[in-house]
Amino acid sequence: MRRGTALGLSLLGATIVVVPLLWNMSSNQQPARYQSASQEKHYKLNTVHQDMKVTERLLSTDTKQAMNRALSQWPSKDQNHIKVKMDRFRAKNPHFVYTSWVNQSAGAHVRSGSIPETSKHDGKSTKEQLVSYVRKAETSVTNKQPYRSPEIMLNGKQYVVEGHPSPATNGGIVTVVSQHVVYQVHNHQQRNLRVVPYPPEHKYRVKSVDTNTKKDVNVADGEDNQGTSHYYTDEIVVRFRQQPTEQQLQRIRDDIRATAVKKVGNAYVFQSKWMETERLQQYFASYNPIYVEPHYLYLTNDLKRSDGTPTSLHATPLRDRFGRDNRLNQAPRAINTTEDEPNDVLYRPYQWNLPLIKTNNGWSLTKGREDVIVAVVDTGVDLKHSDLKDKLLPGYNAINRNAQPQDDVGHGSHVAGIIGASVNNEEGIAGMTWYNKILPVKVLDSSGSGTSYSVAEGIIWATDNGAKVINLSLGNYVDGALLHDAVRYAHERDVVLIAATGNDNTSQPGYPAAYPEVFAVSATDSNTGKASYSNYGNYVDVVAPGTSIASSYTNNQYAALSGTSMASPHVAALAALIRSVNPSLKNTEVYDIMRQTVNDLGTKGKDNYYGHGQIDVERALLLANQSTHSLSLYPQNVQRELKRTASEFDKQ
Repeated sequence: MRRGTALGLSLLGATIVVVPLLWNMSSNQQPARYQSASQEKHYKLNTVHQDMKVTERLLSTDTKQAMNRALSQWPSKDQNHIKVKMDRFRAKNPHFVYTSWVNQSAGAHVRSGSIPETSKHDGKSTKEQLVSYVRKAETSVTNKQPYRSPEIMLNGKQYVVEGHPSPATNGGIVTVVSQHVVYQVHNHQQRNLRVVPYPPEHKYRVKSVDTNTKKDVNVADGEDNQGTSHYYTDEIVVRFRQQPTEQQLQRIRDDIRATAVKKVGNAYVFQSKWMETERLQQYFASYNPIYVEPHYLYLTNDLKRSDGTPTSLHATPLRDRFGRDNRLNQAPRAINTTEDEPNDVLYRPYQWNLPLIKTNNGWSLTKGREDVIVAVVDTGVDLKHSDLKDKLLPGYNAINRNAQPQDDVGHGSHVAGIIGASVNNEEGIAGMTWYNKILPVKVLDSSGSGTSYSVAEGIIWATDNGAKVINLSLGNYVDGALLHDAVRYAHERDVVLIAATGNDNTSQPGYPAAYPEVFAVSATDSNTGKASYSNYGNYVDVVAPGTSIASSYTNNQYAALSGTSMASPHVAALAALIRSVNPSLKNTEVYDIMRQTVNDLGTKGKDNYYGHGQIDVERALLLANQSTHSLSLYPQNVQRELKRTASEFDKQ
C-alpha cells in the first residue's frame, strides 16, 4: 500500500472570525496582523473552539428538522412498518445511533439501533446515565414536552439525547445523537489552521523548505508551516523535450531503481528506491528537460465561526460610499422575500452570505443550467448526502482509481454544497445554483493533502469530462510547472478556473490562484471587511464571503466553515450562473464580467486586499444577459455561433 499522497496542495480555507479574539476589518482598514506567533496560536485555538460551537448548533437544528419530518411520515400503527422506516431513517442519518418511537395511546414502542457500549475506561454508570436520559426523554414526549439531555462522553465520543413529541399522539421520537462531527471539525481545523505541524514529516517522508530560498525548514510547530512548501524526498517530476522511448524509460528505471513511474499530460513522476530529490534533479538535468522539479504537496486550509449568526446583514446600498451607482443600466426587479426566499431549513438562520451578494436577486435572471457543469477538485464529495446526491455526476478518484470520489474529510462536500446544494427541498442549506450539475473529483486524500500529480490529473480529467467551471479550494506557495501545465490545458479549452488564495494573512502568492489563467479569490466577513485570515496581494481578482459559511458535510450532516476555500465556490457558482445565462461567453469574458460588476471595497479601484471588489450576483448576471445582444461582443458572438454550427454539421 502506498505510504501517502505526495507533496501538495491543501484545502484553502475555513476560518471563523471570533469577535473580539480575531480582528475583523471594516472595508477601509488595512489587513489584520497577528502580533506574535504565540498570540496567533491563541487566536487560532479560540477559532477552533468557536467553530465547534457553531457546528454543534447546525447539528441540533438539522436533528430537530429530521425528527419532525420523520414524525410526519410515520403515521402508521403497524409496528413492523414503523421499524422499517426507522431503520431507513438511521441509515440515512448515521449520527442517530439509537432511535425509539413511542405511541402511548396505541401502547406501541419501536426501537432501532443500540445504545453505545462502555469501554474499559468508562464506568458502568456512564452508560446507565445515558440510558436514564433516554427514559426521561421517552416520558417527556408522552407528556408532549421536548427533551434534550446534557452532553455525555461514552467510549471516547460525545452524545446527546433528544426527544420530540408527536402532535398527533401521546408519544414521539427519542434519539441518541452522536456529536462526532463537532470533533471532526476540531481535528480538521487543528490541521488546516496549522495549529499542529501539517503535513507530519514522519508520516509522509516529506521535506519542508522555505518557498523562496528552498532551504530546509524544521516544522516543529503549526506556525512553522507558513511560507513553507513540502515535497516527497524520493520523487521527482520531469517534462522531457521529447517523449522518451520505452527503452529510455527502462534505462531510467534501472539507473534510479524506480519503484513507480506515472505519467500525467506530458510529464512524468518518478519514485526512486535510493535517490533523494536533490540527486534525482542532478540525474535528470543531463536529459536537458523542459523542467525538473520536486513532487509538491497541496494541503487544506480551513476555519469556522462561533455563534453562527452574522454580526450584521445590511442590504447593499444603491450607491456606495464613493457615490457610484451600484446598479447597471436598469434597476433590478424588486424581490419578494417571502416568495423568493428558499424554504431550506438552515437558509434563514445561517446563510447570511447569499443575500449579501444578491444571489436571490440573480435567480430572477437564471437559476442555472444542467449542461453547465462545475467540477469540485477537492477531497471528493459525500455521494449519498441528501442535499447533494441529485446534483452529482459520476466523478473521478485520482487517489484511488478503483474507488468512488467519496469525501472522507468534509472539505469537498462543504465546497460542493455552497455551489449546488439542492434548493427548496425543505431541508439543509440552499446552494447558489439550482440546476447546475456538480462533477466530484477527488485529488486530496483522507489527511486533506494531495500531490501535484493528483491535482494536475484531476484538472485534466475534469476538463476532458465536460467541466465548464473548475473550483480549486487548495494550494501551495510554490509555482509548480506540472500544475501550471494542467491549468493551461484547461484554460486553453475554455474552462473557467477559480481558486482560493489561502489563509495565512500573507501577501505571498499562493498557487494555483496566482497563475495568470486562474481567477483568484480572497475572503470577507459578514461586514464585507477583509477576513483576518485571508491572504491578499496584487494577484487577487475579487473577494467573496468566507466567514462562518454553513454548508453540507460528510455523513449527511452540515458544518460551518470559514476561509478562502469557502469564498472560492461562491465565485465558481457565479461563473456557472453567468455561463448559464449566456453560454456563448469565453472564459476570459466571464472573468471580465465578474471583475466589472463587483461592489468596490477598500481603496477606490483595484487594491491588494479586495482585488476589484466583492462579487455581486445580480449585477454580473445582468451584464452577462445584456452582452448576449451587446454590439461590443457582436463579432465574437457571431463567430462562435458559426463555429458551433460548423462543428455540429461536421458531426453529421
